[in-house]
Amino acid sequence: MNVHLAMRNDSDIKRLCRADALARLAERVYAGEGLRAQVELSLLFCDNAFIQNLNRTYRGKDAPTDVLSFWQGAPNRHIPHVLGDIVISLETVAERCRGDRPAMRGEVRLLFCHGLLHLLGYTHATARDRERMAEKQAHYLALRPELSWPDRPATPARPAPPDGPARSRTRRERTGGT
Repeated sequence: MNVHLAMRNDSDIKRLCRADALARLAERVYAGEGLRAQVELSLLFCDNAFIQNLNRTYRGKDAPTDVLSFWQGAPNRHIPHVLGDIVISLETVAERCRGDRPAMRGEVRLLFCHGLLHLLGYTHATARDRERMAEKQAHYLALRPELSWPDRPATPARPAPPDGPARSRTRRERTGGT
């Protein structure tokens, strides 16, 4: 394996995601981007208060968010390198998914993939950048493109890929609304 994932959960929500499943996703993204150097990646699950503090400190936005990524530098071909840190608020995930654990697992996979793509240099500063990042997320998560963005519109469900947990249900599915 080229990606070593260190995962820590400081959230009140426990046993939601398995580190090995997220590590396989990280490997798929990393290899899919043509990267070969060994890297270390950390993932922290937290609550809204913690991520809001990070968001205020590092982005100047005094509000909770779903995911933040902190890049540590370019990989070195000769030694394992710390690629960066991904922080996901499980409190935000639970609110978005109304506590539905299978939907929450899918949302975490989406946010983890999103954060990892940021660490690999992708942004969504322009409409074209966002489209390209959404396409990458759709590809790596085996989702239709319209389902591959955290604030995606409500659309019908699609089955999860065979090697991972179910993807997040749509807003319409979660709320039963129209």
